Amino acid sequence: MVSLPVTVPATLFAWPAQPVAAPSWWAFGYVAVFSMWIGFFAWYRGLALGGTVRVSQVQLVQPFFSMLLAVPLLGERLDALTLGFGVAVIATVFLGRRMPVQSRTTITTLTSRGTP
Repeated sequence: MVSLPVTVPATLFAWPAQPVAAPSWWAFGYVAVFSMWIGFFAWYRGLALGGTVRVSQVQLVQPFFSMLLAVPLLGERLDALTLGFGVAVIATVFLGRRMPVQSRTTITTLTSRGTP
């Protein structure tokens, strides 16, 4: 409700002058049903199976994989800066997945013994 005074004028300003084509509505429906709704269940199942800390880092890599797939599918071009950031993020996620993860009981045990 707080954003309503901003979104309503923005919606009216961006309202299309012509009717939206049927393929656009089909694409919107696909994104709404498969990517958002069904993908929600698959994502949370993956988090439950692999652990939230490790699996959630994969989400950081998804935009770069999308950009990479846009090259052959949509004819997009990638510049060196985008590739550099993509490689840096992928390396960070790779290293983060290799790091040891301590459970809460291990941390509690260590701090109760006086070990930092």
